Amino acid sequence: MKITYWITTLTLSLFLLWSSYSYIFSSSAIKGVKDLGFPDFFRIQLAILKLLAVLIILIPVISLQIKQWAYVGIILFFITAFIAHMAHKDPIIINLVNLVLIGLTITSYIYLHKIISLD
Repeated sequence: MKITYWITTLTLSLFLLWSSYSYIFSSSAIKGVKDLGFPDFFRIQLAILKLLAVLIILIPVISLQIKQWAYVGIILFFITAFIAHMAHKDPIIINLVNLVLIGLTITSYIYLHKIISLD
């Protein structure tokens, strides 16, 4: 169970870190967020919130309740991204990736609870 938790959580965290970095430093990501119709401040907010979410889900001493809110935020991000990309009529592969990331997030969350219940 711990292996599944850590594989999903680290994969999710790496994606969020890459995405956060891209939102700050990649001109194509910056343009992409703008093309989806989001204001520039939203891009910065998302980058910061993604970094915070990674820290929260990775640091073991943070309470379960705070971790749960981080997972909620991550799921909301992916749902928002899914809807925005559908509305923008982007290639289906983008939303397939979003669905996989939602699955990773849910799996990480479920296995977090399984690990905690064992302790």
